[in-house]
This record gives sequence, structure tokens and C-alpha cells, in this order.
Amino acid sequence: MTETRLDDLLRRAAATHRLSVERALADLGVTLAQYAVLKTVAETPGLSNAEIARTERLTPQTTSLVLANLERKRAVLRRAHERHGRIRRAEATELGARLLAACRERLSGHHRRLAAALLSEGGAGVEAWLGRLAEMRV
Repeated sequence: MTETRLDDLLRRAAATHRLSVERALADLGVTLAQYAVLKTVAETPGLSNAEIARTERLTPQTTSLVLANLERKRAVLRRAHERHGRIRRAEATELGARLLAACRERLSGHHRRLAAALLSEGGAGVEAWLGRLAEMRV
């Protein structure tokens, strides 16, 4: 496979995934970035903006904007760090946990389709490869 073909396939797959997720979450008023950040904050409470940005491969500015929007929705609460006043730690609120559950429910069909496509092609190798790509230093 040529590098151009691989690049095209990865870009198109990412775009298809993003569009599918955004459509599934649209009536909840949640973007793909908001879902990803909310999921990270719910699974690992107390992360700073910088830690969330690194985890989700977002810029710190984008992460700040996403967190501000989630705060407006009352899905996330940020508290000042005990020792470092400029650092704020994020955690999901009860409303945020319910919103995340609703997002997961909406995405269950999409995830089933992804898993079915992956399994039909001997997906263990593809899944492992995608995991390695996600962990690469950028």
C-alpha cells in the first residue's frame, strides 16, 4: 500500500467516524470533542486542562474552550488545584455523568458497526495497529 493511499484511508475513516458521531450526538448538543473530553474527565477525575489536552490530542486552547462549554452545560466542574492556583482540575458533575451515559447510548449502534467491520476483517491486528498509532509521539 502506498503512503498516499494509507494517508487517504486514515483521513477518510477519521472523517466518517467524526461525522457519524456528530450526527448521533447532535440533538444532545454535544460535539465529538466535548464527548471525548467529558469521557476523559469522567473516567479520570481531577485532570488539569494540559493533561486533558495531551490525552485527547487537542490544543490547550481548544481544550479550554471545550471545558468552558461543558461547564456552561453544567456537565463539568473545575476546581482550583490545592497548591497551584492557576491549575484547575476538572471533574464530571452528576448531570455530566447522565449526559455521558446518553452519549454512549446514542453511540452504541455506531460502535457496533465499527466492531462488526473490524471483526469481519480479522480485526485484532487492525485494532492493535490503531492503538499503536494513537500512542505515537507527535
